Amino acid sequence: MADQSIEPLLAKSAASGAQAIAAPVAVAVPKPRRPRRLGHLLEQEHILAGALLAPTLVILTLFIAYPFVLGIWLAVSVGLQNFWVNIHDTIFLRAFQNTFVYTFIATILKLALGMGAALLLNQHFRFKRIVRAGMLLPWIVPTVLSTLAWQWMFDATFSVFNWVLLNVGLISQRILWLGDGTMAMGCLILVNVWRGMPFFAITLLAGLQTVNPDLHEAAEIDGANAWQRYWRVTLPLIKPIMLVVVLFSMIATFADFQLIYVLTRGGPYSSTHVFGTYAYEIAMRAAKLGQGASISLFLFPFLLMVIVFQLWYIRRSD
Repeated sequence: MADQSIEPLLAKSAASGAQAIAAPVAVAVPKPRRPRRLGHLLEQEHILAGALLAPTLVILTLFIAYPFVLGIWLAVSVGLQNFWVNIHDTIFLRAFQNTFVYTFIATILKLALGMGAALLLNQHFRFKRIVRAGMLLPWIVPTVLSTLAWQWMFDATFSVFNWVLLNVGLISQRILWLGDGTMAMGCLILVNVWRGMPFFAITLLAGLQTVNPDLHEAAEIDGANAWQRYWRVTLPLIKPIMLVVVLFSMIATFADFQLIYVLTRGGPYSSTHVFGTYAYEIAMRAAKLGQGASISLFLFPFLLMVIVFQLWYIRRSD
């Protein structure tokens, strides 16, 4: 009797459980939040690009645009008188000539030696990674520090060059390396080439490694020798990289100041002044800011012409 009384209860409990399982369950779904205003603005590409470029634009404005505009204002504050004075200044005319001679010869030598070094570094040999890294040392060492070392090597009394040449018997008396204007300019070019050649070598090496070896193999099968493969295959492919490197080097060499000022300070007798050092002497030492600014501005038209010509030539080549 007890079992018969329990069975209806169990059946009723099972039925109620089935109904409970079959009943739909309401789940609370959170409403999507609207994006915050800042996040919504940054999702727009032009606003995001402006936000990322803003710090760079501020730095360029403070340290490049403002000094440039101030220099123009100082140079023309008395009309064209400062430029007229410069044209009739014999030291300025010598600095004008020195700037172009220094830039042209140094750039040609850096390009030639840098290309030769890049071709050598592109070969397979032991410890090539160490040699490639060592090539950058002259370029990454601070300019003032390396120039002081060169100043000691060119010193009339303690020059290591004089010591070697005297002991070898090639000279009978010490050479005043920085005591003559022409020889001092040659020393400046030598130091600039030593410092800038690694930049050419490493950059041109990167360009050489992008040249497909299959092109050289095809040219060799057609009977081209090493020089013809370089002139007809390699050089046209790396020409854009070469032009960009030359452009950067010319801009840096035109505006060179530290190397020349530390090594010769424009001497002897103002014979090695360039635009940068002579502008500094006039503006800071003689306290003629307007005239010094006008000397610096003489660089701008020539650099602008070089940049426009090279960019036009690169686009024309492409």
